[in-house]
Amino acid sequence: MTYRAGVVGAAGFAGIELVRILTRHPEFELAAATSDALAGTPIAQVYPAFTGVTDLAFSTHEGTDLAACDVVFLAVPHKAAMGAAPALIEAGVTVIDLSADFRLKNPAVYEQWYAPHTAPDLLAQAAFGLPELTGDELAAAAERRAAGEAVLVGCAGCYPTATSLAAAPAIRAGLVDGAAPVVADAVSGVTGAGKKATERTHFCFANENMEAYGVGTHRHTPEIEQILGLQGRLVFTPHLAPLNRGLLSTVTLPLAPGAAPATEELVALYRDFYAASPLVSVMDAGVQPRTASVAGTCRAQVGVAVHPAGLIVATGAIDNLGKGAAGQGVQCANIVFGLPETCGLEEIANPV
Repeated sequence: MTYRAGVVGAAGFAGIELVRILTRHPEFELAAATSDALAGTPIAQVYPAFTGVTDLAFSTHEGTDLAACDVVFLAVPHKAAMGAAPALIEAGVTVIDLSADFRLKNPAVYEQWYAPHTAPDLLAQAAFGLPELTGDELAAAAERRAAGEAVLVGCAGCYPTATSLAAAPAIRAGLVDGAAPVVADAVSGVTGAGKKATERTHFCFANENMEAYGVGTHRHTPEIEQILGLQGRLVFTPHLAPLNRGLLSTVTLPLAPGAAPATEELVALYRDFYAASPLVSVMDAGVQPRTASVAGTCRAQVGVAVHPAGLIVATGAIDNLGKGAAGQGVQCANIVFGLPETCGLEEIANPV
């Protein structure tokens, strides 16, 4: 059975990555790609990579019959998704949201970092979309959808995905000091900032430059704390690198008193943790993840080592548009619709 899929906000970087994945997906048919600014313009005219791939044109949000879709992906700015999702759910459409609007479980926390939440009832129902770590929520959503209910998934952000995949196995194994700060330093490519150029992301400012931003105030902080159970203990610092796409997070975790694993033991623990996760690869001891090795895919690479100062250093590499956004959205949709989670996501990165 083929499911009709729509992408709202398809002209942006995450949206067009969804278009790329869905045009090749064997079970989802791309039926609509909306962009008010580009309505009526063929996708291939704006993004020539789609020449010979699709004749679909962008359509307006309001003028598109999204209710005829089985699933709609929202690739829209924060605060816009919570306005769009209720009507779609009411119409019986499953919604996969790539924004932050349905990630944080506590509406008071959302208000603190974003704005008052206008759909708190849906927030309470939303499954959190990070399949390797919240598979139980997605499995429950799949059961509800199979029973005829439209479901909502709030997909994890790019920084939280790489950081949490790197840190979760050690934390869940009880190897990390439960009172000490955890430090995450993460570096992202410029596409993570969205399509509209700013004084930070304009080529002339981003090229040949690296800088930290959002120090101590970045909105992904509460999301990472929620995933990892680190409330009030996370020191998260994002950085912008002159890359198109790719994200690397290095997480420094203090060992719990009495814990003294060897690096090889940690690698074995991590491999056991991700044994049922086909899109996550744990590197050998002494080998570190590379963003180039996952670019253009929904794959993640994770590395881990013991530091002699009584620390674990865990690293995670993803494509910020792939596993950090569009690919993860499709992975979640696969699970919710009862498909293999890797369906349509088998790409490997260019080796060079």
